[in-house]
Amino acid sequence: MSVSTAPTGTARLARAFERARHERRLAVAVYLTVGYPDRSATAGLLRAALDGGADVLELGVPFSDPLADGATVQRASEIALRQGVSLTDCLAEAASIVRERDAAVLLMGYANPFLQYHGGLAGFASDGARAGIAGVIVPDLPSEESAEFDAALDPAGLARIDLYAPTTPDDRLARLVPRARGFVYCVSLTGVTGARRALGPEVAAFVGRVRRHTSLPIAVGFGISTPEHVASLRGVADAVVVGSAALDAVSAAEADRRADALRAFVSSLAAAGRT
Repeated sequence: MSVSTAPTGTARLARAFERARHERRLAVAVYLTVGYPDRSATAGLLRAALDGGADVLELGVPFSDPLADGATVQRASEIALRQGVSLTDCLAEAASIVRERDAAVLLMGYANPFLQYHGGLAGFASDGARAGIAGVIVPDLPSEESAEFDAALDPAGLARIDLYAPTTPDDRLARLVPRARGFVYCVSLTGVTGARRALGPEVAAFVGRVRRHTSLPIAVGFGISTPEHVASLRGVADAVVVGSAALDAVSAAEADRRADALRAFVSSLAAAGRT
């Protein structure tokens, strides 16, 4: 009888960060809304992001009220929802790219679709592990209210990635960050997602505060939109997360050039993350 030796999703995630660390560069995580700009485009865009140098893929689960997201992601979510894209579709896209590329994949979405999944959170965790995802990012779920999620995800080997803002007090960081799994997601600003011209001067100090409480990789996201942003985080963070700017690159291209445009954009970010 043969025993499967396929790595778990969390092992793929750890391997992606370790590879970047070994190569002395920033890891790049790219967020794409599943079903944007249309259902048929998603698989090709995920491949293009990986071809451009993405280490981690964040698959956005469309939601009707994405509180943490700015106009770009809101619009992408609305378009995907009009096409009927569901959490089940997101898991199918994840499973497909994991099978094809052995990729490190996370789902980023709001709490309600996970809670409403058929089979509940336990059913989602089982299906997520089977799909090969590493875990989830749930921006409207405070860590203090995550026990129900963790009880379902932990036994399935899935990580729940917490987000921390620069306004997070030190005592809260000290209490919660040591419990993190996978990596720690630091939000570069107070506000919603969206491309920005410049990163705030407080980002380095904030990452330093977080790093006192964990040995896990630290990723910085929200507002990362240019190679210059990425270069400014070398020696500060371990990874960058790029979402709205990646969607903007797709939106600005002609339909038959979207994958090429995304690949080139991600490649420019990956190059900026190298020492």
